[in-house]
Amino acid sequence: MSETTIKDIAIIAAQAADDKKAEDIDILNVEGLTVIADYFVICSANSDKQVKAVARAIDEELSKRGIEPKKVAGLDDARWVLMDYSDVIVHVFQKREREYYDLERLWADAEKILREEE
Repeated sequence: MSETTIKDIAIIAAQAADDKKAEDIDILNVEGLTVIADYFVICSANSDKQVKAVARAIDEELSKRGIEPKKVAGLDDARWVLMDYSDVIVHVFQKREREYYDLERLWADAEKILREEE
């Protein structure tokens, strides 16, 4: 089996979010735009329960591959969960928070990555 690339990690996270019915899933290539990560995965959920379910699914899917987050923040309130996988940062938002912070606008120069099945 081939080595999992940074881009693969982002795609796996996005697919896990999709499996839990997350909405408006974006993968942004922010390499060269920031030093904090190469990819952002951004998605929305309809409730705190769904935010937690999406975050849990992403964690479980990546853990199966031996990939563990350095840090997870926001799980208690579950309005915006940030999962830091070093080169990939996953943002699971409730819709209102996503609209408010509007990361896609902040990172408008980033290339959007399409998952294979789209």
